[in-house]
Amino acid sequence: MQEQLSQEPSTDDSTVVALVTFTDPDNLARHQEQLGLGFPVLSDPDREFYRLFGFGRGSVRRVWGLKTIKRYLQLGLQSMKGLRVPTEDTLQLGGDVVIGPDGRIRFLYRSEGPDDRPLIQDMVIATRS
Repeated sequence: MQEQLSQEPSTDDSTVVALVTFTDPDNLARHQEQLGLGFPVLSDPDREFYRLFGFGRGSVRRVWGLKTIKRYLQLGLQSMKGLRVPTEDTLQLGGDVVIGPDGRIRFLYRSEGPDDRPLIQDMVIATRS
């Protein structure tokens, strides 16, 4: 996501991309390294932001359906490291938020499952408004 966002010139140099996760703060550096992210990774272990933005939890069937399992198998085979047993809450749904420099929410997308994400272009447009 960061590469696609950085390819789009912003009219506002204050645009920052960050990932907020509910992992334990002690896991942040390892998490960021494993994912190869070039932007800040923040921890919200109490899920305050998740509640604030109305991100919910998915059902086992929705989160661990055939589509999700197939995708994780593809990723596991590609990485040659195999799949690992989850250590976090796998039913917690996330989303995507763009917050303007004035603190107002410019874009809010609540995911309905792990494979549900908004179009990058929609978020880029929100950074310009």
